[in-house]
Amino acid sequence: MERRTFSPKSADISRDWHVVDAEGKTLGRLASVIAATLRGKTKPTYAAHVDMGDFVVVINAEKIHVTGKKETDKFYYRHSNYPGGLKTTSLKEMRARHPERVLEMAIRGMLPKSSLGEKQFKKLKVYAGPEHPHAGQQPKDLIVS
Repeated sequence: MERRTFSPKSADISRDWHVVDAEGKTLGRLASVIAATLRGKTKPTYAAHVDMGDFVVVINAEKIHVTGKKETDKFYYRHSNYPGGLKTTSLKEMRARHPERVLEMAIRGMLPKSSLGEKQFKKLKVYAGPEHPHAGQQPKDLIVS
């Protein structure tokens, strides 16, 4: 009897919708659970070369928790590619301007740096407040310990 490695086809992929309330959750721990769900690593048919993941809706992103002195000591960097063009933004400033971007950047760093990672990242929907427009998809709660 010959055994073959299972390789999922597009017909084998089923996508669910999950909703996560980020209030009081720690940034990195929440981001790692969401990244695994977006990649599809929670499914028994996971394959690294196929986008198997589910959609994830995050609410209350502005109320996420960080430990230690990260509020003032954690910085986000970007560069304009001109001399002296390095811009820094602290976590506190980023939360004030774009609270959902803090979680998005943490999750993006945990996904593959390829076109597959971009496809997986597009299945993430982050909202600063408690409301989201995805009730029609009937999202289930994602358990985050």
